[in-house]
Amino acid sequence: MNPRIDGMSLRIALSDDHPVVRAGVRALLESASALNENWRVVAEAANADELLTLLASTPVDLLITDFSMPGSRAGDGLSLLGQIQRRHPHLPVIVLTMIGNVPVLRSIVDAGVKGLLDKAAAGTELPQAVRAVMQGRHYYGEALRPMLDSVRSGGEREEIALSPREAEVLRLFAAGSSVSEIAAQLHRSKQTISRQKTDAMTKLGLRNDLEIYDYARSKGLLS
Repeated sequence: MNPRIDGMSLRIALSDDHPVVRAGVRALLESASALNENWRVVAEAANADELLTLLASTPVDLLITDFSMPGSRAGDGLSLLGQIQRRHPHLPVIVLTMIGNVPVLRSIVDAGVKGLLDKAAAGTELPQAVRAVMQGRHYYGEALRPMLDSVRSGGEREEIALSPREAEVLRLFAAGSSVSEIAAQLHRSKQTISRQKTDAMTKLGLRNDLEIYDYARSKGLLS
């Protein structure tokens, strides 16, 4: 993607299943626009299905989206990012997330996003991230950089033991979804999901569902 020319109006789409979050991000971007940034939020979506529909019909220059939005036919966050990349390969994407799990964060980066921020830091870092991304650069939030660097340096051995899919299955299971519900959401068979859950438990030495929940909570897999 070629960087946009300074002074051009930037058309932004927002996607998050929490209206309060969308309102906060919109207000932040409008405040930046008041400082001659010329940014406009032209579309909003409350879930992945709405997002894919609006991207197909509304011209935008940047997408700012949550990673995990439940209740969607589009699948999990990784599936959604993959669909956006295939359908809109030149659209820059900034992901806002509360996830602190290293393999999941790495998988988000590997999905081709240009920016990745902790939601708690959006108030201070989002305008900087937007400027960087629209200049053709990547931007990863300050709180997330050490975790992403740990992957490249070989750290976090326990976390890396899980594949992104195994981590996602554990996250969804700990959030209250059954194996059947996870299979439907991720478009996988129940046997595959059950195997990934069992493999993850074996790798981490987890013995029961309570320990899965405790692990997911301690490692930031739960929003």
